[in-house]
Amino acid sequence: MNQITDWEHVPQFEDEVAEAAYWAGTSIAPRMMELALVRSGESTESVTISLRMDPRMLSKIKRLARVRYLGYQSMIKQWLSERLEQETRDQ
Repeated sequence: MNQITDWEHVPQFEDEVAEAAYWAGTSIAPRMMELALVRSGESTESVTISLRMDPRMLSKIKRLARVRYLGYQSMIKQWLSERLEQETRDQ
């Protein structure tokens, strides 16, 4: 799998299919992901919430986050942010 170390190495995509194909074979260097998460949190205030979740689901999420070199809570926030963007775009 290819790994990018600079955002400028990501090409412009003609459509979502081309983008999906690119990301299926490419990953982001862990350091880049950490920097992106730090920068995204710089300008926003954070609120603590409680969320009840099936323990098996949480274990799967933690395992997946570990493989991606992410904190599981950061990955969940990233997923929620992506889905919120998608939902608001579709309206």
